[in-house]
Amino acid sequence: MTITVNGKIMNTQEKLTFKQLAEKVQEKYSHRIVLAVSNGKIKELFKEPVDKAEVTFLTAQDKIGHDTYVRSAVMLLMKAAADVAGGPDKGMLKVEFSVGHGLYCSPRNGLVVDTEFVKKVKLRMQELAAAKIPYVKSAWPTDEAIALFKSQGMHDKVQLFRYRRGSYINVYCLDGYYDYNYGYMVPDTGYLTCFDVIPYERGLMMLLPSAQEPERLEPFEERQKLFSTLVSSTKWGEQIGIDTVGDLNDKICEGDLAELILVQEALQESRIGDIAEDIVSRPHVKFVMIAGPSSSGKTTFSHRLSIQLKARGLKPHPIAVDNYFIDRDRTPKDADGKYNFECLEAIDVKQFNEDMCALLEGKTVEMPTYNFKTGKREYNGNTLTLKEEDILVIEGIHGLNDQMSHALPVDSKYKIYISALTFLNVDEHNRIPTTDGRLLRRMVRDARTRGTSAKQTIAQWPSVRRGEEENIFPFQESADAMFNSVLIYELAVLKTYAEPLLYSIKKEDPEYFEAKRLLKFLDYFLGVSSENLPNNSIVREFVGGSCFRV
Repeated sequence: MTITVNGKIMNTQEKLTFKQLAEKVQEKYSHRIVLAVSNGKIKELFKEPVDKAEVTFLTAQDKIGHDTYVRSAVMLLMKAAADVAGGPDKGMLKVEFSVGHGLYCSPRNGLVVDTEFVKKVKLRMQELAAAKIPYVKSAWPTDEAIALFKSQGMHDKVQLFRYRRGSYINVYCLDGYYDYNYGYMVPDTGYLTCFDVIPYERGLMMLLPSAQEPERLEPFEERQKLFSTLVSSTKWGEQIGIDTVGDLNDKICEGDLAELILVQEALQESRIGDIAEDIVSRPHVKFVMIAGPSSSGKTTFSHRLSIQLKARGLKPHPIAVDNYFIDRDRTPKDADGKYNFECLEAIDVKQFNEDMCALLEGKTVEMPTYNFKTGKREYNGNTLTLKEEDILVIEGIHGLNDQMSHALPVDSKYKIYISALTFLNVDEHNRIPTTDGRLLRRMVRDARTRGTSAKQTIAQWPSVRRGEEENIFPFQESADAMFNSVLIYELAVLKTYAEPLLYSIKKEDPEYFEAKRLLKFLDYFLGVSSENLPNNSIVREFVGGSCFRV
């Protein structure tokens, strides 16, 4: 058998697994190899290459590899919880959402998660990891997989598989514990060397390493405001009976989606009204600072908030921090030599503070406009004077960072963090990352408004994410209010727009693996039309048809 590994031809008389091949070249990689790429396809390490295969490898530092590590660690946690509690139906946990580098899991079926239980689960996880138990993958006929998971009390999976078109389901077994996993797995538990489990609220938090440093755990960082926002959203989903994709698909099939859309849109409007009330109750506030990661719906939110402020007697004026960009030829560059428009140094902080302070003093200020074509700031005679009823609604990536508005009195600022915090799960063990929803939002919007291909959007996404990690997330807990812009039905709507864009990505493109993953993810959803969306919906910012200029 002849195999080309990392461009080097290797001849072998015996059949080898990808894991065995990986062990031969591991020293050339900085991090543990967790997956193989063979002839353009991702392969789990327990599989065998074919003759004349061209093979490279992925580590836990690669996005796909890191996702594989996390997914495998979740199954390890579920197996350990089942062992400690006395069975999979007794030790049921639901993976709720991520907080920093932690995954919060809540108890199900009356399970009591206390300090002693968490201690036993962690010890059992360590025992299983030390034993290097293999993850065994097998294809089960759909009806048999449904019967299996029904017998284990995993009714969320039974419900999910009702909407699967395929005749077979890939089921993983770990020492007698069966589970379904959306994506690839490591070959055995010995690969999971870095994790921790701590009690948290009424459940537990599993701490895992970042992709940047896959062999090191960072101390858990408390984010209570973010956690509370996510808990509130999750409770609302549970109250209306939509916890998983299967629940949503049931609603669509029952013809109840139009009412669901109206109910959640009303809930969001109520929340925006509450934020407006809080702003009005603070008489010294003159600057509403809105910040959030890419595709959070900041523009639509700021318009809707402005309407609520107007209804309460104030006169809001929108200001985009982007208009204070320094000239492009002076903009800092990142490690790749590209302009870094997301760092604070790309903003003329001095001029911004001078203008805002002048407005606060009652002076008339000529407001700038940044010309993105010429890369220069322009002044076109647009002046502004703040009167008693006037308030500025300022939208920008650095809105929560006090360095940007350092000269303004603290009580003159009201800071809002907005993000699309997904609280819907594929099933109870397979969560939907918040970043997936935002990526799909951006892909659909940019294709419609900027002619940007899905390939380009996916290629730019890692850089966008780095900017968020550096410039937004560290400041989110300083917000006076948090707003979750996710709509529980939106992925079913985005599906019909995103799929054709993703199918345009060719197999030879570097973005193909991510496109294929997203297509598989969207396949869980039943697609629905956007015709029932209100024209002021945040989703309209992405699919089109908004009554606002977005």
